[in-house]
Amino acid sequence: MTRGLHSALNERLRSQLIQARHDAGLTQVALGRRLKRPQSYVSKYETGERRLDVAEFVEVASALKLDPVSILAGLLRLRSR
Repeated sequence: MTRGLHSALNERLRSQLIQARHDAGLTQVALGRRLKRPQSYVSKYETGERRLDVAEFVEVASALKLDPVSILAGLLRLRSR
């Protein structure tokens, strides 16, 4: 299984987080403020320059008002197809 920054699973996760940010009407700057992090933090995980660890993922999901468990369950369903 590929576990790199650009694995299919990471690509799907990034895509979902980007779409959720857009759906929430937030810029990278606004999301960064919610996370108390710079815009570059959001940019780096959205572009795949860095991965989020579990704690960071939960923080981002919460800032976007998403259920992290549902996101992961959806990713697992896609992976098992």
